[in-house]
Amino acid sequence: MPRLVAVVGAVTPPGRLNTAVQLAVEAASARAGVSASLLSLADFRLGFADGRPPERLDDDTAKIVAALTEADCVLLASPVYRASFTGALKNLLDLTPLETLRGKPIGIVAMGASSHHYLGVDWHLRAVLAWFGALVAPTSVYLESAHFKDGRLVDPGAVSALGELVATLLISMATHPREHLGPPPLAAGRG
Repeated sequence: MPRLVAVVGAVTPPGRLNTAVQLAVEAASARAGVSASLLSLADFRLGFADGRPPERLDDDTAKIVAALTEADCVLLASPVYRASFTGALKNLLDLTPLETLRGKPIGIVAMGASSHHYLGVDWHLRAVLAWFGALVAPTSVYLESAHFKDGRLVDPGAVSALGELVATLLISMATHPREHLGPPPLAAGRG
């Protein structure tokens, strides 16, 4: 059964972004034969990326990395933090072995108070995902405060965009099941 894993890269208590990503997980789960789950970094304790492999850390790092490894596609979500994605998500990616995301379809969801930083998370996260050789969806979803009412995502365009991003990931996964498109990333070495 194909698996989508969504990661909310924030350590604050789950809020609007978590609620929105849960909608994406439900959209994936509603498709026949797809298993989808949500991992909020607020619910786990991750070690600091210090060069040790995940299995040598005495926290939840190995569990989260294993979930990413077993996933067929991944949705990464982050609030805008200082015009980029969160340090918590960067730390998780620093702990993640290259092979975990190489050739894997990845979608990006970002959230900010307004549209002022709508490309910050997208631009910075794409650069990191290129290091892995991940297969990143060509467009991302940007959510802003106005898309929510009483903590729930109510903007029809935003809800539709999340569904379209999930569909893109599932189509990409079915079309290129863990194929490595193009040469290996420099981080994988060439030789």
